[in-house]
Amino acid sequence: MASVTRLLVILEEDSCIKLELPNGIPGSVDEVIEEIKNISGLTNEIRLQYYDADFSSWVNLTKTSDLKDLATLKVVQPPPVTLVFEPVDLSVNEANVHSQDDASISSSACSDDTLPVSDASSDTFRKEQWPKVFIIPTFSLSTESQLKAGNAEYQSNQVRLTPSSKMISDILERLADKVYSYRSYPSDADLSEVAQALTQTHPCLKEPGSFNHSYGWKQRLKTKMYNYRTYLKSHSSSSDELTVNSVKRKSPTDAHPAKNIKKPRRAESNHYPSLPHGETPESMEQERIALLTEVKKRNNGKTIRAKMAQTFAFRRQEIVNKKASLEDIIERWPALFEVQEVHWLYS
Repeated sequence: MASVTRLLVILEEDSCIKLELPNGIPGSVDEVIEEIKNISGLTNEIRLQYYDADFSSWVNLTKTSDLKDLATLKVVQPPPVTLVFEPVDLSVNEANVHSQDDASISSSACSDDTLPVSDASSDTFRKEQWPKVFIIPTFSLSTESQLKAGNAEYQSNQVRLTPSSKMISDILERLADKVYSYRSYPSDADLSEVAQALTQTHPCLKEPGSFNHSYGWKQRLKTKMYNYRTYLKSHSSSSDELTVNSVKRKSPTDAHPAKNIKKPRRAESNHYPSLPHGETPESMEQERIALLTEVKKRNNGKTIRAKMAQTFAFRRQEIVNKKASLEDIIERWPALFEVQEVHWLYS
């Protein structure tokens, strides 16, 4: 009868389990993987590494004969696949189309840094550029019904609709959510563009006495965006891009809401993204140190590009927070000045 084999399985940096094999070591690596999945609950594809004492390093497990009782295994999970979409130019009639799904990678002609172009986690990155034509989103069923009737009345009798407070609230809420998907701090010109798009799409909302029939809507939306950011900052869904401007995050000398505001420049997206899920400043610093070694290797562009994308949020936060000098950036991030990275910046 085969003796019980005990293995220590490292699932993550701070998570491990004990695996007991009553029938001894299985005959194939796939059987070992299946046992680990059964006890750990993992469902995705994984590979295993064991610690080789001869080389003092982790080595991929290719045959079970390399295992013995009380051996240590490490689970390696492949990184998630990120689809990158190129921006497209859509010519649409803004009076007839109320919603549009945008899938374009953000670009920055005036950015302090390059954009993530590789395998970095993209959950915290904005993927939408400010559109050439702002498309008004679809509102609630009740609001859309009233707008449809109001537009018909305006077309026939030039009678404007007087929206209720509930209707105004719904319109501003949907517009603020759409605007925030592009920019957390839209400019005055951006809000004017949105307000004009609203009155052009729904002419029954035009305002008498306004030079462009939409000035009042712009002012309402400006106030709404301020309240929208305040709401996000007070909830767990708040992003680093907003909390960086919080009074609590500022030094005592800058503890004033209107002082030292960190906002994106013109045409700059992903101004202050959050770190990838599961990453910390310490782990990102280790990636930065590893990147210094990779830069010294020849024909290593693919690896450099992947690590630059992975550390994008960490690098951007460092530049925005510390206002680092050019000498410091060159010393800490030499790969940023590689021809390949400069090419991605302006491509």
